[in-house]
Amino acid sequence: MTFNLIDINTWERKPYFEHFLNHTRCTFSMTANIDITRLLAKTREMNIKFYPVFIYMVTKVVNCQVEFRTCLDEEGRLGFWDQMIPSYTIFHNENKTFSTIWTAYEVNFYSFYKNYQQDMKLYGNVKEISAKKQTPKNAIPISCIPWTSFTGFNLNIFNDGTFLLPIITGGKYFNQGDKLFLPISIQVHHAVCDGYHASQFFDKLQRLADECEEWL
Repeated sequence: MTFNLIDINTWERKPYFEHFLNHTRCTFSMTANIDITRLLAKTREMNIKFYPVFIYMVTKVVNCQVEFRTCLDEEGRLGFWDQMIPSYTIFHNENKTFSTIWTAYEVNFYSFYKNYQQDMKLYGNVKEISAKKQTPKNAIPISCIPWTSFTGFNLNIFNDGTFLLPIITGGKYFNQGDKLFLPISIQVHHAVCDGYHASQFFDKLQRLADECEEWL
């Protein structure tokens, strides 16, 4: 994938980027409940695993918004990727550890699902922190905590504070009345994302869930 450099001097976000990166280095997280009533029923009807559906939806929304593809490259240059791929966690019930696997993204869900199934077959039982090596630079971190219906989730990365890509975490879905909801948290860097962009992330996820018959 291509990494497109941003000319910060002509970038309309320059003052916000410099403020939240250089003066008040800041990340924030937001959690919302997505109505998956129709989506979950559809996955069960199609006999499809829900986790890869969740991974696909998150990756699709990330690829719709340049703010979620903006980061610094290895040389510290600002830019954005043409497309992101998912790097997701899987749980090993035998020893209660997890591994990360990345899968090539496809716009067509069933093409992506095929890639996911192949990766799970090859790497699903590899009990290492990185089950599939050579993770591409344009990978987006996605994880799931399916044991808890959390109302908030926050990650604390103790580095130099320049990791600009979002980190997305799903929780345990729960009943509320006659509907099913999935808590999802997104952590972003304020240098490239504001509350508006985080809100758009959830709006687009909900729209995908509502329109699942069109792509599943």
